Amino acid sequence: MAPPILSFENLGLHQGEGWLFKGIDVYVGPRDRLALIGRNGAGKTTLLKCLAGTIDTDLGSRTIVPGTQVVLLEQDPNMTAYSTLEEWVLGGEGAPQPHQAAAIADQIGIDLTRPTATASGGERRRAAIVRALAQDPDVLLLDEPTNHLDLGAIDWLEQYLMRFKGAFIVISHDRTFLARLTKSCIWLDRGNLRRAEIGFGGFDAWTEAVYAEEERAADKLDAKLKLELHWLQRGVTARRKRNQGRLAKLHEMRAQRAAMLGPAGAAKLGLARDDIKTKTVIDAEHVTKSFGERAIIKDFSFRITRGDRIGLVGANGAGKTTLLKLLTGELEPDSGKVTKAKTLSGIVIDQQRKLMSPEKRVRDVLAEGGDWIEVRGVKKHIKGYLKEYLFDPSLTEAPIGTLSGGERSRLLLAREFARASNLLVLDEPTNDLDLETLDLLQEVIADYDGTVLIVSHDRDFLDNTVTVTLGLDGSGKVDIVAGGYEAWMRQRAAAAPQRSTAQDAKQKAPVGAAGPRPAPGNRKLSFKDQRDLDRLPAEIERIEAAIAADEAALHDPDLYAKDPARFAALTEAIDAKRAVKDAAEHRWLEVAEMAEGLAG
Repeated sequence: MAPPILSFENLGLHQGEGWLFKGIDVYVGPRDRLALIGRNGAGKTTLLKCLAGTIDTDLGSRTIVPGTQVVLLEQDPNMTAYSTLEEWVLGGEGAPQPHQAAAIADQIGIDLTRPTATASGGERRRAAIVRALAQDPDVLLLDEPTNHLDLGAIDWLEQYLMRFKGAFIVISHDRTFLARLTKSCIWLDRGNLRRAEIGFGGFDAWTEAVYAEEERAADKLDAKLKLELHWLQRGVTARRKRNQGRLAKLHEMRAQRAAMLGPAGAAKLGLARDDIKTKTVIDAEHVTKSFGERAIIKDFSFRITRGDRIGLVGANGAGKTTLLKLLTGELEPDSGKVTKAKTLSGIVIDQQRKLMSPEKRVRDVLAEGGDWIEVRGVKKHIKGYLKEYLFDPSLTEAPIGTLSGGERSRLLLAREFARASNLLVLDEPTNDLDLETLDLLQEVIADYDGTVLIVSHDRDFLDNTVTVTLGLDGSGKVDIVAGGYEAWMRQRAAAAPQRSTAQDAKQKAPVGAAGPRPAPGNRKLSFKDQRDLDRLPAEIERIEAAIAADEAALHDPDLYAKDPARFAALTEAIDAKRAVKDAAEHRWLEVAEMAEGLAG
């Protein structure tokens, strides 16, 4: 193992009435790929700031190899003092060279001349990534880097970090992002920091083993300690054991929906039966919407039935928000019509979190200052209800301003899910949430009796939640797919060779795309290219499963002591399989780009 280039020994930070963490050690090697995991409020963001040297700690010593460049990508950097994104990127201490920033900006697709006052969350996030990467760091500290990014930008960032020659620590709610990139996990839990030399694919198995060991130890202590441990575990092991039943139910719902949809392009045919009509909550017929000369939605027809979980995916600017507003009646189509059930009563949870005023107390937001909250017709005490959403019940009097961003998002979900409704609209609901809260959110959505519309760029969340995906590519066409994000990607890959010249000309290119194009006279893929295009998705899936199995075997904390040879063999096997997977992904992207370019 290479010596660390950045470390913090005996780190301690006092916050409020106690220690946020105390006596923890962090080591970062020159090529580490670390996932930093912990509940909202555990101190993950604060720990990154300690490592970056931007916070004065109460205990510990920070050591860094001379000449090592450490760069922190913050969740929400303050840009108010700058008139444009470019001024912010190139201003202040540690600013990159203009030509380096311009090169990264061009690849990730951001216009840095955009005024900061009117820049969207996605534009601000891309600018922050430009500033961080263009500094050519040796250690990258990434705090929720995928927040507000569309799928194209997330894919570009993944590819960049796969090639990155330095080390990085990443906090992220995006399980797919973590699984693809990380090789080690550090877990911040109740003030303690644990490290395992496994990628994120083995994290769940590792934590369950840790909790099981703690439960065995708690058996030897008094009942109070055991009860406290049970509450800490309630959102982890027990919930994961229920996940299999929930996913089986989701797969059954998808199969039913696939039968209703019929073959691609025949969405309306299977939905014309009378028994389905009676369940319709939203019916879109030949809907078209344009802004200026650009058609955002073209001739879109789809019937949403009671209990559907609909995911809307696509690049920023592809038309997701427009389609969402058309379906909910907030926007009128240029042609066609949208009919909603008269009994439809919706709740919208958007990205703005407008209800979270810093001066309000948790009690004020949840129960308007009282002790009881009505949860879909049933009265519950707020302390008991807070437990259901993984909060410590003592937080009832805490000001909103003292909560972390993820805790605020979780509190908003608790408030909104208490209301009676039959339509739930979630706009980027996963931003700022920790992994345990995402598990909880998936469970709540699965148990929800009504219909759910979800706009999200979180691939794993969509795969575990939605029954139908509406995929937008920016051309105005909307793909209708039974399943989640992966199902949409498989359909796009299968359809790539058949796309017309007109579609390809109008489709927005992926961020950073610069793949090879076939020679003008070559109108079809070679046998080898077509074979790779067809077989590689399943091959990549098989390799990922093999990596996850090896990582699960590594979760045993005693493995190294009991069988160091097996530990070393598993570690080497995981590295080798990751290299094979990376090569397979690169090859598939190459041939898919060739296939898309054939018509051109």
